[in-house]
Amino acid sequence: MHMSKAGFANTVSLTFESFGLSHRGRVRQINEDGFLMDPASGVWLVADGMGGHDAGEVASASIVEQMSGLTAVHSAPELLAQFEDRIARAHSKIRRLSTARGGVTIGSTVAALLAFDGRYACLWSGDSRIYLVRDGAITQVSRDHSEVQELLDRGMIDPAEAQSWPRRNVITRAIGVTEDVEIDAMQSETLPGDVFVLNTDGLTAHVSDEEIREAVTGHSAQQSCEHLLELVLSRGATDNVTVVIVKVHEAETTRRGTNGPF
Repeated sequence: MHMSKAGFANTVSLTFESFGLSHRGRVRQINEDGFLMDPASGVWLVADGMGGHDAGEVASASIVEQMSGLTAVHSAPELLAQFEDRIARAHSKIRRLSTARGGVTIGSTVAALLAFDGRYACLWSGDSRIYLVRDGAITQVSRDHSEVQELLDRGMIDPAEAQSWPRRNVITRAIGVTEDVEIDAMQSETLPGDVFVLNTDGLTAHVSDEEIREAVTGHSAQQSCEHLLELVLSRGATDNVTVVIVKVHEAETTRRGTNGPF
């Protein structure tokens, strides 16, 4: 569990209040999730590892470790390039681990938020999610890379069936699994009052989008995280669960950095 509250010097008139926590749940013996919060660099992420025999834990930790301690940047494209370089390093490390263990499938999802100079970028691979709560409405920014999402997209099942689909936890992308890094991204403007929720699927297995919206409305990032974890634990917590919440506030004075989109 970790909390941070800091302004990001290169962001236009905005500061970030963030809090994150991770729990192994009530069923799993180890926690293969990981998360990172680096408001000074403008990076937050969650990762959900897979592979068994502690390999999943190593995979998610590889992403967190590679992303730690980013160097100072002067533009949004520079931050994005640095993120992509670190993800590529983690991908290669996980691939080497897989080879060393006889080719067993090892990987990790990632869902990341980057913020710089009044803009944000969301990047993801797998089924860990990024939500944005803005003006009282919640939107799932990321789109799951999973078998069940593909079935939904093709109209072969409906949302109700997806909730109990036998292979709903099977993902179609992850860092370290395929030869090349496969990651989706979107970008837009960051506004005061925005709340970003990054989470592994251990949260959404038990908590609805509407409950997430209610949890982050009118509460601090810490209170919101703790409430969501309590909900998951009260409902069985069948998987590891990790939540990072980033609340955007308007600052009275900040140093303006180099303007430019991701």
